[in-house]
Parts: sequence; C-alpha cells; structure tokens
Amino acid sequence: MNLLLVIAFAITLIYLSMTERFPIYAGLIALQGVFLFALSFLELDTITLGTLLFVAIETLVFKVIIVPYMLFRIIRKTGETRVHDKALPAFYGLLFVTVGLLLSIVISFSLSTTTSTIVYFIVAFFAVYTGLFIIISHRKIFSHLVGFLILENAVLLLSMAIGSEMPMLINIGILLDIFVSVLILGIFAMRMKQHTGELTMLKDD
Repeated sequence: MNLLLVIAFAITLIYLSMTERFPIYAGLIALQGVFLFALSFLELDTITLGTLLFVAIETLVFKVIIVPYMLFRIIRKTGETRVHDKALPAFYGLLFVTVGLLLSIVISFSLSTTTSTIVYFIVAFFAVYTGLFIIISHRKIFSHLVGFLILENAVLLLSMAIGSEMPMLINIGILLDIFVSVLILGIFAMRMKQHTGELTMLKDD
C-alpha cells in the first residue's frame, strides 16, 4: 500500500511539471496532501488517538484544506489562471523531468538504504528536482510558490524514509513542513498583493 501511494505521489509530480493551469496546481497540491497523510498514518508504529489527531491535523487539515484554500484564494484575487507560454516545448519539459527521475534513481541506489525505503528516497529526490524545475522554468510568482511547496513535501518524504529508525523525525518533518509552508505562503501572498496593487495603480492612471 505504501509503495502504491508513493508511486501515485510521483505521478502527481509529473503532472505538475507539465500542466499549465494554476487551479490544477492547487488541486494536485491538495492530492499530494492526501497521499502524505495516508503515508504518515501507515508509518506510525503505534496508533493512538493523540498520534492520529496529530497526523490528521498537521497533514490532512493543513495540506489538504488550508493550503489549497489559500492557493485558490490567491488565484481568485490575482485573476491568474494560466502559466506563461513555456520557453521549452512540452516534449523537452517531459524529457527534463524524465532525466530528473533517472538521476533520482541513480542517487538513491548509490545510498546504503534498504529496499523498503529506497522508493521513498527516489520520489523525495524526484520531488526536489521537480520543485526546482518548476521554479526555474516558470516566471510567475504562483508557480514559484507551488515549486517551494513541492520542496517542502520532499522534506516530509525524506523524514519518512528514515522514520523507521528515528520515528520522531516524522513528527519533526511535519512540524517543519508546516512552519516553512506558512512562512512561504505569507511571503508570496504579500508579494502578490504588492504586485496586484501596482497593477491597479497603473490601470487607474
């Protein structure tokens, strides 16, 4: 089950790197939150009401509800629904993503990891590559925001990869992910508000 969830997460990364509509970005980020919640739940050694509430609040509520809500709100306020025309054709974009996946596989197999965690490392490294690819290949701030959120999801996956040896790393990874995500959302929301205000002043002039 864990393997299927990680593979499904990797598929969302491929789709994120190819899509050109911001609402799909927000929807896929929410879907990744569902996968991360399920993976966090399955990685728990002992399931108690406290740990279940902790994982549910910090992944399901935050990543599936709060963050996508804020992303859709930014889309509505800015009126931006599409990314810019890509400098690279879709074929070359897919080629770069494929190269990133192959590199992630090579790096993961070069590490001294167990068979059960190597898939986590592959997808986590692939998430880092995809996030950086979106940030570099897109000009609009919203795309950069999504790229940074993907990087945060990669951090959480990396914490799960070694969570069997150090279970507290999963909780620490979740807390760090939430803290940095809130910080990133706040910074980018302020920047978007500033640019929106500048455009409004130009329109009035």
